[in-house]
Amino acid sequence: METRWVGPDGYEITAATRGDRQVLRLRRHGEHVADCFSIEELRRYVDLADLCEVISLPFGGRSSRGRQEALR
Repeated sequence: METRWVGPDGYEITAATRGDRQVLRLRRHGEHVADCFSIEELRRYVDLADLCEVISLPFGGRSSRGRQEALR
């Protein structure tokens, strides 16, 4: 599962690989802005306090009612 953070003004940060190094890939409105090799470098573009992690929830499977019955 991919970890992703979003911020104001259309910023999105994901982990990526560039060559053999891991980077934080910064996009704004879907357009590539920079591959940052450190948090300090990323901080030049966006205020880290404004970022929110996006958590993907699994879809499909049983309904919540089915899970509640399974717990009984």
